[in-house]
Amino acid sequence: MFQFFEQLSTRIAAPFVGEKKRNSKVWHCRCGQSIFFQNTQCLACSAALGYLPEQSKVSALEPGADLGTWRLSDEPGAGLYRRCANLDTPAACNWLFPEHNATEFCVACSVNKMIPDLTVPENSERWLKIETAKRRLVAQLITLGLQVIPKTVDEQRGLAFEFLGVNLEGEAPTTGHANGLITLNVDEADDAIREKIRVQMHEPYRTLLGHFRHEVGHYYWDRLIADTYWQDGFRNLFGDDRASYADALDHHYENGAPADWPQRYVSAYATMHPWEDWAETWAHYLHMMDAVDTALSLGMSARDMDLDYTPFPPETLYDPQHPGGPAFLAFVNAWIELAGMLNELSRAMGQPDFYPFVVPPAVVTKLHFIHLVIQSAGGKADEVLQVA
Repeated sequence: MFQFFEQLSTRIAAPFVGEKKRNSKVWHCRCGQSIFFQNTQCLACSAALGYLPEQSKVSALEPGADLGTWRLSDEPGAGLYRRCANLDTPAACNWLFPEHNATEFCVACSVNKMIPDLTVPENSERWLKIETAKRRLVAQLITLGLQVIPKTVDEQRGLAFEFLGVNLEGEAPTTGHANGLITLNVDEADDAIREKIRVQMHEPYRTLLGHFRHEVGHYYWDRLIADTYWQDGFRNLFGDDRASYADALDHHYENGAPADWPQRYVSAYATMHPWEDWAETWAHYLHMMDAVDTALSLGMSARDMDLDYTPFPPETLYDPQHPGGPAFLAFVNAWIELAGMLNELSRAMGQPDFYPFVVPPAVVTKLHFIHLVIQSAGGKADEVLQVA
């Protein structure tokens, strides 16, 4: 398994030690053209491309001996693969899976329980946007070492997605999570509709990827926190999950968030219930990990910018003595600097802030807790994340 955080922390340290790391977000076709996560075909030489989730890379492909099989141009002896059956649908999935697997779909598409109604003209484009976001989510979960098990494999503990529109009674579905099933209102893929909802809900940020990262946080709470070693730590940090969710929901929408919420939470909605605090903080952890990884992969750094941020000290960590603490702090402090730089770039274009949030020390503590949980679940809790 790719040691994601170890490599990420090493790259964060690279500006201090002069080390240049391989770019992990931009790959190259056999012709030398840069290729990216969502590409299905090289624009320069028309080579077929496919994404290998276990290797976290996009590769050029060459036809195998049997119809419908493919081999990697850069690793011809690595075995044969098939392309996902959703490649030629509006979902335009470029993922691969081993040719001997008894399936038509890749792991990202195997978690689909219900796709949008494609007889609705707008839904083809909406489904593409939804799947693009979901594939990025699933790719990140796999990279972090988290299990992605479809409900078709394990109904009780598996994960599934359904993308629904207005029903026969004219009622819109509610985006949410229940026992591993994540439901999304397909209207959320319409930019104008989603922006209208964002304004109505007084939210600073609302995206498809944000929805998925939040809702999957609820799923992994069930898998990684409930009735585990981590449950007491969760309750000490986030609050008692046994508190009535219905009462908390009513109280939140009647009274709003407490005035001092920015000192203890990553968002106003996180104040509603410990489960929502976890899901909101989990989503931000995934945001931060992917954004820092992508920025560093593209050669971006705020180290040379004239930005005067006070770095978070070890005391803000959930476990200040953990051997991976310095690497985690390097990651968080790199994120704060990059977010500041990108916010200024957004403002220069007259756009809203790239990251319209403030991360207080209390949230850093929660983020570190989530990081340790993920490290443990991915079998990497004992890794020493060194920063030079």
